[in-house]
Amino acid sequence: MCGITARVATDDSLVPLLESLHNLEYRGYDSAGIAMSNGSGLNICKQEGEVADLEAELTDGRSGPIGIGHTRWSTHGPPSDSNAHPHTDCSGRVAVVHNGIIENYDSLKRSLLKAGHEFESETDTEIIPHLVESGLESGLDAEAAFREAVGQLEGSYAVAMIVAGDPMVYATRNGSPLVVGLGETANYLASDVPAFLEYTDRVIYLEDDDLLTLSANSHRITNSDGAQVSRPIETVDWDPEDAEKGSYDHYMLKEIHEQPVALRQTLHGRIEDGDVSLDGFPPGTFEDIERVQFVACGTSYHAGMYGEWLLNKDGVEANTYISSEYMTTPQPVDESTLVVGVTQSGETADTLEALRSARERGARTLALTNVMGSTAARTCDDALFIRAGPEIGVAATKTYSSQVATLVLLAERLVRDITGEPTADHEARLEALANLPEHVETVTEDGRAARISERWLGDAGHFFIGRGPAYSVALEAALKFKEITYEHAEGFAAGELKHGPLALVTEETPVFAIGTGAYRKRLQSNVREVKSRGAPVIAVAPRSDEELLDGASEYLAVPATHPDLVSILTNVQLQLVAYHAANAMNRAIDKPRNLAKSVTVE
Repeated sequence: MCGITARVATDDSLVPLLESLHNLEYRGYDSAGIAMSNGSGLNICKQEGEVADLEAELTDGRSGPIGIGHTRWSTHGPPSDSNAHPHTDCSGRVAVVHNGIIENYDSLKRSLLKAGHEFESETDTEIIPHLVESGLESGLDAEAAFREAVGQLEGSYAVAMIVAGDPMVYATRNGSPLVVGLGETANYLASDVPAFLEYTDRVIYLEDDDLLTLSANSHRITNSDGAQVSRPIETVDWDPEDAEKGSYDHYMLKEIHEQPVALRQTLHGRIEDGDVSLDGFPPGTFEDIERVQFVACGTSYHAGMYGEWLLNKDGVEANTYISSEYMTTPQPVDESTLVVGVTQSGETADTLEALRSARERGARTLALTNVMGSTAARTCDDALFIRAGPEIGVAATKTYSSQVATLVLLAERLVRDITGEPTADHEARLEALANLPEHVETVTEDGRAARISERWLGDAGHFFIGRGPAYSVALEAALKFKEITYEHAEGFAAGELKHGPLALVTEETPVFAIGTGAYRKRLQSNVREVKSRGAPVIAVAPRSDEELLDGASEYLAVPATHPDLVSILTNVQLQLVAYHAANAMNRAIDKPRNLAKSVTVE
């Protein structure tokens, strides 16, 4: 969950490296550091805190044409200057940055200590430069010493290394992402494309056990046996401005407002003549499938729940599982089971493990992701891209909306292939889907969310209730509120209120009732239950649901549309509520405490 970056050039790399670290700060912000090589030695600066704190500590003489950088989200050892990356060997000749967990570091460290090596940190990473040092002392060159060191590691990792006096960056991965950027006058390496997107859009996605040797004007990739391998050069179609904050105060607010554009990208070319047209998924693609399982984490899990609801509603057996729990209680699968991994990054460790397990047991796998070239996209049988563009804010917003919209399209294809019939109202639903970007734009222009969030700020708790597809929105809205405000929030199936949660409802507990236009009378009954306990009720529902809106203390209206899609609009309103509440509380909205964007360790 840390961010790795590197640059090899003939000019100075310090400023581009720092810019890359800023671009990667969504992956971790407990500490940051750089190591620069100027041909004679290594200059290292690392600092607890954010990249801005690192910059404040930089002094003259840190520059050089070759460098590696790192922004950390702590796993082994608390945030501190000594635990910050890069880590070095005893001589200071080798510097390493690392993302992941080395599972056998205890035994390796004991052996190194016995051999006389001295350690300065509590991290698992520090064993790597010492292992390389041992290889160098035995007469190996840098690449061979790096290969020997990596061969001793167990666990998940992405590692980049520089050695004093050596004009190369060395890197490898196993279960954690690394991508190469090929520029005109410099080459780059990073955990994620936004690190160097302003410099190049030509990329190579490394695969597990690839070992990269990168210079200013060339690259070479070998496998674990040392044989050279070829990986395709791809072009990223993201605009560099998409990864910048622009005039917005926070990335999250920018990305909420980018949702109409993201949805247009998601839907472009995929609805034709009143039917679904998915590249790579022609009619009949899933005719051998009998059941669908979604595996996902966090926000993606809530999107998976929505997909489950759609499919079950239209006669296809579907279930959603938290990826980590899917591993502890494996579900029955066979060749007629489609397991869909919903993962924004395509690198979520628990979801990748769940997909691997399902595939090994005979299931067909599909990655629903935002990132071409990601591990999920490359290792699943199929991949369906949500095309939302880069998302920098840790709290997912536009990727959730694009995931759900993509799931509507996928559900249409699955239902038709599996049952032999289209959904009962597919034309109306697809027409509403085509109009979704304009409807979302209407919501983002509505200023009521800011006022409502301020009025109910500071209360004892915040509850979100819904039925049908609105239940997953209730869970997602509560998660978003918790993530960036640090205040207590819970989402419930509305019908479960009387089975326990009602005991928590008081006049100091605002309840957000999420309506879709369906299940209207039952939701109104739930609203009366909480109002009779004195709780204020904020209705979030279509303008056409006048009775629900009129019966609430406050309301956030959304445009009337197909009932299956209203929940996407209500979710946007609740994203804005969470954002404005957190902003009023002066929270670190784009970098909430203890959280990182891409969870690449289990």
